[in-house]
Amino acid sequence: MRPRPRATSAEDAVVFVIDDDPLVREALSSLFRSVGLRVDAFASATELLQKPLPAVPSCLVVDVRLPRLSGLDLQSQLRGSRVMIPIIFITGHGDIPMSVKAMRAGAINFLTKPFRDQEILDAVTEALERDRKRLSEDKSSADDRARFASLTPRERQVMALVTGGLMNKQIAAKMGITEPTVKIHRGRVMQKMRAKSLANLVLIAERLGIRGREEPQAELS
Repeated sequence: MRPRPRATSAEDAVVFVIDDDPLVREALSSLFRSVGLRVDAFASATELLQKPLPAVPSCLVVDVRLPRLSGLDLQSQLRGSRVMIPIIFITGHGDIPMSVKAMRAGAINFLTKPFRDQEILDAVTEALERDRKRLSEDKSSADDRARFASLTPRERQVMALVTGGLMNKQIAAKMGITEPTVKIHRGRVMQKMRAKSLANLVLIAERLGIRGREEPQAELS
């Protein structure tokens, strides 16, 4: 019995298979479906690019040598569009320079045919787990930006200075306000940013890139 990939399910993950050989496409699709994964298969990279990618953990299993748009060209085009879906390359004609180029460009793995079922399943498991983590981090970052945008200009400034290591008294002198007012702003910042502690707020400020800045932007891109 083939082991089921960890932390994946038919409901929340999808594997895109791109290979111009219909036998390979069917074999890989059957393998991935046998362990409960959703699969979407294509004969070319251009077919994939015509389809919007879902906002769920995903990965690409791509033959390096494809008609018209090669696997490496697809990788370059996706990265140029800031589509960071993990890619696993497969090939029957791989060589070291090709694999090095693919890995340096961010590929998860580079497998030479014929490979064992467990090899590709392990590679897909790693790719899906990595993409799940990326999507979670992207959501956390978007939430941080939305909460930061809800702060008033003074609250943003207080947050930046507090997380920069200044005491309430120092912040009050720098901003020209009273220390009790700083404490009020600080409390509102903690509440709005949903920070459980100062250490947590510091981590959020670092992710936003506003720690210690006296005039943080109202909105961050």
